[in-house]
Amino acid sequence: MINKINALLAEINNLRANNSEEIETLRIKYLSKKGEITQLMNDFRLVAAEEKRVIGKMLNELKEKAHQQINQLKESFDNQTVAGDAPDLTRTSYPYQVGTRHPLSIVRKEICDIFARLGFSIAEGPEIEDDWHVFSSLNFAEDHPARDMQDTFFVKQGKDLLLRTHTSSVQTRIMEKTQPPIRIICPGRVYRNEAISYRAHCFFHQVEALYVDKNVSFADLQQVLLFFAKEMFGADTEIRLRPSFFPFTEPSAEMDISCNLCGGKGCPFCKHTGWVEILGCGMVDPNVLENCGIDSKTYSGYALGMGIERITNLKYQVKDLRLFSENDLRFLREFESAI
Repeated sequence: MINKINALLAEINNLRANNSEEIETLRIKYLSKKGEITQLMNDFRLVAAEEKRVIGKMLNELKEKAHQQINQLKESFDNQTVAGDAPDLTRTSYPYQVGTRHPLSIVRKEICDIFARLGFSIAEGPEIEDDWHVFSSLNFAEDHPARDMQDTFFVKQGKDLLLRTHTSSVQTRIMEKTQPPIRIICPGRVYRNEAISYRAHCFFHQVEALYVDKNVSFADLQQVLLFFAKEMFGADTEIRLRPSFFPFTEPSAEMDISCNLCGGKGCPFCKHTGWVEILGCGMVDPNVLENCGIDSKTYSGYALGMGIERITNLKYQVKDLRLFSENDLRFLREFESAI
């Protein structure tokens, strides 16, 4: 072993290379996973116990020397200036292509900025959650379809760990640790066991909002929704609330906005109704408040949630949800001028 180490050390001390390819060949020969030094390291386990200290030190010095020699070769090669490679100072300048923010990031920031002007702060939580924060604390029945494996990705069935299906789990975590007033928005990625198509995906992004305080009413929720719609889609935007049902809110509603393409007159995009659904909302169910340790007789609140992909579709008329996650540069370059 000692003779092999000394022989390799002599080779490494006399390393020479004429180009970057030769340098890389030397690195692979001595330092790669199947290199000669690595092989010696693997054989170290066969060395007698009384020799391990000496040979171990020699191996470490050999490896360090190899790194030094190869790095010196790289530096000397990089510092060489070949006349043919010198920059042409007479050449006209040319533009460098810059990147752009992802359309979902653009819309997420715009949503967060609108709610920030209303006093909402951002709250975040884990994507791998437990049943309590995703379902039980939010008033989901034991036999609710969302608890089935065909609808939800479970990580460990026995321990009830799953990929969160909505960012409402962040709301329950905040309510457990914080007493009202609470005014938060919860942006983040969520997961549902759905077939991937132009209109659905197994993961997407949500922004949910929660406001809990004394004397919070549905009228407060309605004014926030109207403010958001006008700020996001334009001052002429109108809203419509339709009764709905969600386990964690009562009463519940779905909100439509007047179609921003036809101005509410009717077109193929809004299916000639003049309205487009964008979010769900409602007053927080008293059971949810009690589950999180908040007195429902003293406090009330509202919650709302929307898909960022849905809002992005409306703003930029993106017809295929898959484009958001395919990293197609042709698609992303369309947003270079977006804020």
